Amino acid sequence: MRIGELARRAGTSTRTLRYYESRGLLTARRTGNGYRDYDEDDLRLLRQIRTLQDFGFELEETRPFVECLRAGHPAGDACPASLAVYRRKLAELDGLIGQLADVRDQVARQLAAAEEAAGRAAPRCEMTG
Repeated sequence: MRIGELARRAGTSTRTLRYYESRGLLTARRTGNGYRDYDEDDLRLLRQIRTLQDFGFELEETRPFVECLRAGHPAGDACPASLAVYRRKLAELDGLIGQLADVRDQVARQLAAAEEAAGRAAPRCEMTG
């Protein structure tokens, strides 16, 4: 299939496909007249990249998954390098969850203190008409 059809089927743009190609994540074969030519394996690669990006993976983090698929594994996450990326991402997410929990606790304490202070002072903050 040509680049336009691949972009349409993958739900992306031809510009994105060219960018992936420049980064070595996608390899186009060329037809006799110089057009880029792709197949179903390329579509599968793109779907893997997009799924990982939807999960919050950076483009470069998708490389081990792409290489795993290219090596002939039916799933891009079956290789040791892909598993290592999963482990790093999971640790990163655990850290972010911890940070968010800390911020949530701080906001809850501030709210409780503000509500307590508002109950003691009881000034009217609303505009009266």
